[in-house]
Amino acid sequence: MITAYNPILVSKSNESTLRRAALDYLARREYSFYELKQKLYSRFPTFEVEVILDVVRALRAENLQSDERFVESYSRYRKSRGFGYKHIRHSLCQKKVDSHMIDQYLVADDPEWVQIAIKVVKKKSSGRKYDNMDIFEISKITRFMEARGFMPRQIQKAIDLSNKVDLD
Repeated sequence: MITAYNPILVSKSNESTLRRAALDYLARREYSFYELKQKLYSRFPTFEVEVILDVVRALRAENLQSDERFVESYSRYRKSRGFGYKHIRHSLCQKKVDSHMIDQYLVADDPEWVQIAIKVVKKKSSGRKYDNMDIFEISKITRFMEARGFMPRQIQKAIDLSNKVDLD
């Protein structure tokens, strides 16, 4: 038996397929709205853009997708991996997260950044104190930390504190 093409049924089946795929992604980790939309676009290129957007919007309305939770978990993870404020902020902006939301979770002058920077200095200097390093080692560590997104004052403070404090 041949059935007539019904765009409403096709659309509903597409929505359920997309919803299942989106929930599979969200079960593994948090995604920003933009990231989830892009993942679904790349996985289902033949589906209509509007259907994909409707599914992601519905997940957001049901609080299954949340940019706030994404910012919180992403920034926590990146901090634990030794990245600084500028790097994390830039990454979140690339993922199209609202800058006001980023500012709620990331504060440039938070003393936590210096603590993270001290851990990075400890790891990069193999626990040696500043007095025992030559200028080339110090500049190498400084460049590395700048690439990791730390601000110059945070880097300097971390190097100074690593000299005064026993890092173990």
